[in-house]
Amino acid sequence: MRKETVVLGLGNPLMSDEGIGSFLIEKLLTKANDFPDVEFIDTGTGGMAMLHLIEDRKKAVLIDCAYMDTEPGTIMKFTPKQVQSVKKLMHYSLHEVDILKVLDIASQLGNCPGEVVIFGIEPQTVKLNAELSDTISAKVDHYITAITEELSS
Repeated sequence: MRKETVVLGLGNPLMSDEGIGSFLIEKLLTKANDFPDVEFIDTGTGGMAMLHLIEDRKKAVLIDCAYMDTEPGTIMKFTPKQVQSVKKLMHYSLHEVDILKVLDIASQLGNCPGEVVIFGIEPQTVKLNAELSDTISAKVDHYITAITEELSS
């Protein structure tokens, strides 16, 4: 039986701060026992597979690198209705996806959770590198606190 809430970490960990979602899932898994009704999944660049991961859930929390025109390292929490995507897709891969479009498709199929929360983190660096930037690394504990507070509410 699926857990009521799913937390999805998105991004490519080989592209520095673009991998923050995956990195935070790794950290959150160490706290999984504190959240028995929550499933933590590193979706990486899972693309349309997210449709199946959010299906039959009451709540989905998505964590991703996001260009928000803020200071690098800034974390912002929003719902899909509070944001408009400006992502330009290259159409090179089925794994490439606009998460707002996936949520729209899930809604059209009747499979979208009743509550969706997105945590966007402004990157410092997005380039080929398996390490997070110093700016993002310094704020990991802050990000974990924000996400666990959301899960506790």
